[in-house]
Amino acid sequence: MAKIEKVELAMVDLVPKVKRTDAIQSFVSQETPIVTITDADGAVGMGYSYTIGTGGSSVMRLLADHLAPRLIGQDADQIEAVWHDLEFATHATTIGAITAIALAAIDTALWDLRAKKQKLPLWKLAGGAKDRCPLYTTEGGWLHIETAALVEDALAAKAKGFTGSKVKIGKPHGSEDFARLSAVRKAVGDGYEIMTDCNQGFSVDEAIRRAERLRELDLAWIEEPLPADDIDGHVRLSNSTATPVAVGESLYSIRHFREYMQKGGCNIVQVDVGRIGGITPWLKVAHMAEAFDMPVCPHFLMELHVSLACAVPNGKYVEYIPQLDELTGKKMVIEKGYALAPSEPGLGIDWDFEALKARSIAEFSSTVTKRRN
Repeated sequence: MAKIEKVELAMVDLVPKVKRTDAIQSFVSQETPIVTITDADGAVGMGYSYTIGTGGSSVMRLLADHLAPRLIGQDADQIEAVWHDLEFATHATTIGAITAIALAAIDTALWDLRAKKQKLPLWKLAGGAKDRCPLYTTEGGWLHIETAALVEDALAAKAKGFTGSKVKIGKPHGSEDFARLSAVRKAVGDGYEIMTDCNQGFSVDEAIRRAERLRELDLAWIEEPLPADDIDGHVRLSNSTATPVAVGESLYSIRHFREYMQKGGCNIVQVDVGRIGGITPWLKVAHMAEAFDMPVCPHFLMELHVSLACAVPNGKYVEYIPQLDELTGKKMVIEKGYALAPSEPGLGIDWDFEALKARSIAEFSSTVTKRRN
């Protein structure tokens, strides 16, 4: 047993590489909480999570004031026990985004630490189902992008061997979405997948109407068509369309996923390690989805999700949205449209420590070495 002796906290604010817009918002920044855990053997694990521009300061206060001090003296290898201790300690404010994002940064650090001590890459430690996973791209499909540029990006991705392209939908009238998607389908042909993302922008009736209008385009899925807490609405939509319904990036509990699957409110599970609270609950959701014969297509965080998608047999796609380039050396390896699982022990993320130090926001940097319950 190696007890946790030190927890270091930092946050970096990353500006997106391109303008990112969807049906309800703009992605203006990625606040990136980073947790570094050192145990009594001197082993170190690093984990992280993210916001899309708000809430980062609240996450860091939760980590500094409540969660990190509880880690001191705990067995770093008892990841389940640690996760449940921290989750229960914050039960008055769960289940929600702030707590889940904070838990995720800690949990991914503990998995990184365990994998490094066992000299295994995460994808093998967590299951080892395969060593690569197909990619689809979102980066060229934002809502503000003109149709000609959507087509150009999709054709470029197809030429690289990517499996598909995601296009944001939610224009004022469904005919606009149909025209944009039709142009992409005509250009890429029938063998290339087109994913769509509504970002919770529709009412139930409007989602049903638009799904019916888009049915002839043979879409891979329609993502987050309704507010994430409207499970019954998703059931109504799923029962009315042959197009698969994808959910997950805005769900923060394994029980929410269970209810979606049991009720038939989704066909594709997009569980996000940064939103569900870390690798520990992510794996539970992925295995639960396998029991329901559903694929897992995780949302965002490609540098981390490549390992998790490769760990489980139903990991179907990795979403291509590069965001850590400014903080890392070696990048995610891509061959013929496939993301390759890292071979290095741990998460396989090659952090640039000088860049991290230079980009960290001073007021959120701290070191915790004393336990507080």
